[in-house]
Amino acid sequence: MPDRAAEPPTVWTVGHSNHPVEVFLGLLEAHRIEVLVDVRSAPYSSYASHFNKEALPGPLGERSIKYLFMGDCLGGRAEGDEFYDPEGYVRYDRVAGRPEFQQGIARLLDGLTRFRVALMCGEEDPTGCHRRLLIGRVLAGRNVQVVHLRGDGRTQTEAELAAEEEFRKTGGQLTLFDLEGDQPWRSSRSVSPRRPPESSSRP
Repeated sequence: MPDRAAEPPTVWTVGHSNHPVEVFLGLLEAHRIEVLVDVRSAPYSSYASHFNKEALPGPLGERSIKYLFMGDCLGGRAEGDEFYDPEGYVRYDRVAGRPEFQQGIARLLDGLTRFRVALMCGEEDPTGCHRRLLIGRVLAGRNVQVVHLRGDGRTQTEAELAAEEEFRKTGGQLTLFDLEGDQPWRSSRSVSPRRPPESSSRP
């Protein structure tokens, strides 16, 4: 087993989407992934049951890829109303402060020094996924390079994805209104099972 302690740490992210399992495994093998870390809060797929938590370890093991479930500590949907804003968006700043999350990050950082690790969630596009917006952001703050594996086999660094995302938003036209900062650190969509409280006025 190679010692990667002297190399800059890198983590890959990948979404299983609706790939056939052979295609997904081939994607991992092409990038020499050694450990697949499942960061889904609910490790099941209604449209691709071969990605369920119980189904994955077997096929992965046949390719000498280890499976590790960490959705209990690194998942994007923490239990507790305090982790959601009134509109039902996950407050990632609060999730990142959980002791369980910090312990999961520490375990992940240790693994990155010894293995090629990919974080797996459901969405092919990482743009709005918590594997990027929450875990990737925290790891980037710890000097970890984040690289996204796309379904067509190509890779995107976080810098490349961020530039692509900005271009989609602005059409390449930067204005003063595009520079506003201090955006809330939260999920890209409302996911709380509880309905937000009714408001007496609407914007």
